[in-house]
Amino acid sequence: MDASLLTIQPGSAEPIYRQIVEQLRRLIAGGQLAAGDLLPSVREVAAFHAINPMTVSRAYGMAESEGLLERLRGKGMAVAATTRSTQTQAQRLALLEPQLQALARHARELELPADVVLRRLGRLLED
Repeated sequence: MDASLLTIQPGSAEPIYRQIVEQLRRLIAGGQLAAGDLLPSVREVAAFHAINPMTVSRAYGMAESEGLLERLRGKGMAVAATTRSTQTQAQRLALLEPQLQALARHARELELPADVVLRRLGRLLED
């Protein structure tokens, strides 16, 4: 995995460490990260995204405590045995639920018709 695979939004209301953990959950559930894949070091991620290394360390530690990652002596952090194949489509979809609810709320607040939002979302998913 490359540090650029993570997208950090410093202006987001969600803390950076949670952004990292959520992205790791989705990348693992979606199959972009497989069991045994090595993650970039804390220093690499921190330097690439210009964030505090303790933030990355906290995210990795949280993901490890959830069983997403495992520490390999002398190698760093790797994706644990939990892979996409062990999660159902419903479980993977549940990871999107908070964002889908926020999207629906924003669309209602902007008074955008559902069909317009769904067409736009469809185009984004195809990219």
